[in-house]
Amino acid sequence: MAALPPSRIVAIYPGSFDPITNGHLDLISRGSKLADRLIVAVLQNQRKQSLFTVAERVEMLTEVVKPYANVEVGSFHGLLVDYVAARGANFILRGIRAISDYEYELQIAHMNRLLSPGVETVFLMAAEAYSFVSSQLVKEVASLGGNVSGLVPPLIEERLKSRVAK
Repeated sequence: MAALPPSRIVAIYPGSFDPITNGHLDLISRGSKLADRLIVAVLQNQRKQSLFTVAERVEMLTEVVKPYANVEVGSFHGLLVDYVAARGANFILRGIRAISDYEYELQIAHMNRLLSPGVETVFLMAAEAYSFVSSQLVKEVASLGGNVSGLVPPLIEERLKSRVAK
């Protein structure tokens, strides 16, 4: 009997990443160990008021994920399940910080499975150090002149300071 070819595990980690936080990076680091290829996908959402453009977020993400050889960055609009199918992914990776995240993410995971029965969602719990960190909170603190070092990568901290100073 011939050996089966090795399977390729491709995961999509979607989000707005406006901006990327160290919590996101922790999930990317851990997720990159679960998949042969991890695609960090920036959602193009016109309903959300973003601080950074999609192109800027893709550029910043591309820079901060360089240490991870199996991680790439993309962007999408429309249904996530369509992007998952187009990229040949096996699962969606999502982070959970609190019970409120779980309730929301569970609804989304069920809807994604209804729309595309083969799509699975894998949840990773946020590391304790980042369980309270959100992009929205980081933007708010930065806009009020607060210190966000340790919450975002240094490159992102510089870009945030520059952007909110305008």
